[in-house]
Amino acid sequence: MAKTLPTPAAPAQDVTRGVLAIKPFRKLWNSMVFSSLGDWLGLLATTAMAQQLSGGDYATANFAIAGVFIARLLPAVFLGPLAGVIADKLDRRKLMVTCDILRTALYISIPIFHNYFWLYTATILVECITLFWSPAKEASVPNLVPRERLENANQVTLLAAYGTAPIAALLFTFLSLFTSAINVTFGINSTAIDLSLYVNALSFAFAAFTIWGLREIPKGAAEKHSADKGILKSLLEGWKAVSSSKIIRGLIVGMVGAFVAAGAVIGLARTFVGDLGGGEAAYGVLFGAVFTGLAAGIAFGPKVFAQFSKRRLFGASLAVSGCFLVALAAIPNLVLAVFIVIILGAFSGITWVTGFTMLGMEVADDVRGRTFAFVQSLIRVVLVAVLAISPLIAASIGQHTFKFQNTEIEYNGAAATILIAGVIASLIGLVSYKQMKDRPNVSLWSDISNALKGELGSITGPPAKGVFIAIEGGEGIGKSTQSKLLKAWLEQEGETVVLSREPGGSDLGIEIRKILLSHSTGEISPRAEALLYAADRAHHVYSVIRPALAQGDVVISDRYFDSSIAYQGAGRVLEPGEVARISRWATESLFPTLTIIIDLPPQVGLARLKSKDRLESQPIDFHERVRQEFLQLAALDPERYVIIDGNQSIEDTHTQIISKVSEIPALKRNAVEDKGNLLLRPIRAAGKAVKKAAPKKKTATKK
Repeated sequence: MAKTLPTPAAPAQDVTRGVLAIKPFRKLWNSMVFSSLGDWLGLLATTAMAQQLSGGDYATANFAIAGVFIARLLPAVFLGPLAGVIADKLDRRKLMVTCDILRTALYISIPIFHNYFWLYTATILVECITLFWSPAKEASVPNLVPRERLENANQVTLLAAYGTAPIAALLFTFLSLFTSAINVTFGINSTAIDLSLYVNALSFAFAAFTIWGLREIPKGAAEKHSADKGILKSLLEGWKAVSSSKIIRGLIVGMVGAFVAAGAVIGLARTFVGDLGGGEAAYGVLFGAVFTGLAAGIAFGPKVFAQFSKRRLFGASLAVSGCFLVALAAIPNLVLAVFIVIILGAFSGITWVTGFTMLGMEVADDVRGRTFAFVQSLIRVVLVAVLAISPLIAASIGQHTFKFQNTEIEYNGAAATILIAGVIASLIGLVSYKQMKDRPNVSLWSDISNALKGELGSITGPPAKGVFIAIEGGEGIGKSTQSKLLKAWLEQEGETVVLSREPGGSDLGIEIRKILLSHSTGEISPRAEALLYAADRAHHVYSVIRPALAQGDVVISDRYFDSSIAYQGAGRVLEPGEVARISRWATESLFPTLTIIIDLPPQVGLARLKSKDRLESQPIDFHERVRQEFLQLAALDPERYVIIDGNQSIEDTHTQIISKVSEIPALKRNAVEDKGNLLLRPIRAAGKAVKKAAPKKKTATKK
């Protein structure tokens, strides 16, 4: 039976189940689920209480809600580094249990006192306690799972942290409806806010009970690790690392814009819902809609828009989310608002996941840590600002009624502020879109149209693992020579390199190559020729390229699918989009990390050949069309292609190629030889020692 390649999503599900099958980690994860559920439910309940305590005054309500957000976020800004250091010195299990018990008591006390002072005081105390709980949890996870499953454990941990937000929103909505029914039935005056806070306290009590029974967590303090540098220092160091790169600046600006959009919705949700005539249940629904959309965008966005350039997708999705934020402010209908918020959240999620993916791709390894620290710190600051400022702006605008003849239109501060945030997010998205300068000769609508028709064949990101380099161009340009030189250079840099070619990169391909290039074959119909090349490529990817990339190797291919687009598409005057679609199907949309096109006038290249195969013997106009198609492909997708002048010496051509290849972040040469790469040190030291010893031996021989 023929084996099949696994789909990218298949192993992830198995791995998730596998890591949760580890009983100690599953217990800790269950406690994290309830703690996170309590955190989100507490946010909903405390903001709703702040609005309730305002007594119906619009400005007071917005000021009160802003106070809750400030109380929740400021402790992390100022106490975060200190809390992490202290937490490292304490027994982790006892610390987490103590923190959960204290949070239980504090959330019980909030509805009992039921005033502004204790609402803010308890919120600040809860957040301070959480700052001690979180590092203890992070330090415990590596003790409960094998090292090889640590990444998967972190993934399901994030699922517990953010995946519980929609559940908390639904629970808050249910409790609102439940208390309303109880009040009507029994004539009592209970509130959903109080009940939610009690349920919240119960979730932390359950978490404390679960962790107390988790004896697998080692006694004593966490292993010593470097302390958090703090917000200000992270911002300064990170800015120094990223300010020189236009692409990275565009990414960071765009990601800030995404949080402006999402923060405005979260910060103003309670007031906005009240303006539309909704109560606590509606607030829960709208809050849940934001995170449902975010989850959908993060989960499905990269798959739905897989053919788009990530740079183009990033800016466009942010601009679209800003437009939906403007629409949210303009439509005074609660039902429509929920649907708009879901779409808004989805595009914000696409922006978020695309931005982080691109940061990993675009940022060199030596500054990647500082860059991510900078981004995380900047996001904290932006969230504090947006969540605090947006209700204040709404309060200052207030409530207004405009009369047009017999029609009255009410427009309130929450909607106006959301409108402002939408305009800002849209503008930031457009700036980020322009900053990337991606595919300058192709309109966005053209890309959308081609994608819907399945013809956007030249756009993608690099493979998930390994590095894939394709060398393309016309005849007689020195592809084989440059491929060998590049292989030698990469191996000298410590890479494991697989050098192959098309057609003929596999045993089956060798036989297909004979058919395609031999004069004895005679004339082949253009479509049959295109299909034969696709068959060779399909097996080449299956048997050679993908296995090598899965091992983290560098693959160099002398020709890939761009040759089919140029030769069979333009050269044979077939539709290039059709040929691209066939190649994409044959390769399961595997695109190179970098495609190097060595450009040379056909007359010059063909004159270098001592003998010509069946394709090389085609008329000069055939080769002219091939050359122009290569140049057109490169112009359409400058993110992936680089054009090298082939009318220069072999050495100069090689120098230009390695200059471009050396910029690929995934290469070992870009890994910093510092404390984070201890495993590379002995390998590289040995390599350097060998290199130093070799010349000495040669010199001695000469003497």
